[in-house]
Amino acid sequence: MQNILILLDRYEPIIVSALSLIVIMLVIWNFFLDRNLKIMRQRSIDFFSGNNVKSIEDVVINHSRAIKTLDKDIQELYNISNQINLLAHRSLHKFAMIRFNPFKEVGGDQSFAIAMLNGKNCGLVISSLYTRDGTRVYSKTITNGESEKYPLTEEEKQVIKLANSSGIKK
Repeated sequence: MQNILILLDRYEPIIVSALSLIVIMLVIWNFFLDRNLKIMRQRSIDFFSGNNVKSIEDVVINHSRAIKTLDKDIQELYNISNQINLLAHRSLHKFAMIRFNPFKEVGGDQSFAIAMLNGKNCGLVISSLYTRDGTRVYSKTITNGESEKYPLTEEEKQVIKLANSSGIKK
């Protein structure tokens, strides 16, 4: 025990200086921690201001609800988009018309051909041939850009090609 007291007397100034230095460092560290805590509190006040919430948990729950609602809306819009896409392929949206003269020597371009096609190049072609004796109207169903039952005239082929180039493409 005496040996310890002798050592303490001998190294007392060094021990006191070291402990004083540690206390000063702890006070400085405490100052910085207090300053950071005040900054975090201010950020928390700014974050929660205007929202009637008291914790981050409330904010996360509110955002989770909003995300679920948005997800339902997005799914509904996706389904509507698919329905519109299906309708677009089935509806007639490629149109073209040409006028022509079937008789090169007589008359003008009073005859015509109209093509009305959907997204899969199916639809119909209506042709009208004007002559002195009268007007004749013909219609032909079109499947995949061709007539299965009746041969197409050059003008009808031309109007189908024109409708395909002017219509909506995928």
